[in-house]
Amino acid sequence: MRRVLRFLVFCLLSLLGLVALCGALFGYFVYTPPPEIPHLSGALSKGSIEMGGLKRTYTTYVPRGLAQGAPLVVVMHGSGENAARIRAETGYGFDRLADEHGFAVVYPNSYTFDWDDCGKVGDFSVNGVNIDDVEFLVALVEKLSAEIGVDRGRVFATGVSAGGFMSIRLALEAPSRFRAVAAVSANMPTPENSKCNPVGQGTSVMIMNGTKDPLVPFNGGEVNLLGLFYKGGNVRSSRDSGQYFADLNNIVGAPETKQTPLADKVSLEQVLWRNGSKAEVELVAIHGGGHGIPQPYWRRPRLLGPSPMEPNGPVLIWAFFERQQP
Repeated sequence: MRRVLRFLVFCLLSLLGLVALCGALFGYFVYTPPPEIPHLSGALSKGSIEMGGLKRTYTTYVPRGLAQGAPLVVVMHGSGENAARIRAETGYGFDRLADEHGFAVVYPNSYTFDWDDCGKVGDFSVNGVNIDDVEFLVALVEKLSAEIGVDRGRVFATGVSAGGFMSIRLALEAPSRFRAVAAVSANMPTPENSKCNPVGQGTSVMIMNGTKDPLVPFNGGEVNLLGLFYKGGNVRSSRDSGQYFADLNNIVGAPETKQTPLADKVSLEQVLWRNGSKAEVELVAIHGGGHGIPQPYWRRPRLLGPSPMEPNGPVLIWAFFERQQP
């Protein structure tokens, strides 16, 4: 009897130890405290729109005293996330910039786990029918243009991870509706993995990627996590993705390159294809950075690779958007 009791105690202690170890690993690799919510001037509101018999939802941030004809920035979340999550992951950076520079921000929610981007691999359908996220996002912009009075010629889109891939689709299939897009932690899918149909010459595009991204390979290859989870098909390299959009926009000649050293052995490389074209393409390579948008307010989980606190990704993205002329 005593042997049985000792064995049961041993099993219980082993189980508790395993639970403690799993908790410690979760805390080290996954958990990170949320950023502090800043004091903002404006109002945050939730809304919805009916599309294809589905209720699509979104959250809008409008600064106090926003002028008529102000720009609109669409910010899209990653896989399995939502509007509240991407606001926090960007350190509320776009809301802060909206207060400073006078533009509205909308955070749409995907209907499924993923956005229906250009990749052929992912959770895009409901009852076997793909969700048309391009149609939803275009309709959302039109709705907000009427309600808030934003300038239809200065509508921009950005997103991180799955939201970045969706930004790429908007650049290809709705360039007349979005003056510029910024895809973060995303590359152009390879031809065999792409279901997008470019409508012709595109819009201005920024691609912002970390060279040590463990999910979306900077140098191209299969999108996956640790070789086991979330397989999303093959993508081009970040440099090839930039060149793809430069070619699409008929930008000829070699790009300009700028290197900026940062802290903690991180450096910023900016490759700009412009050459007098109205549209421009910029690759922002964060050497030593992981998956996600860098910003000084929140450190990303270690599971997603290195999390440098600079450069300030939202600031770089808004600077890119702001210089694009209607």
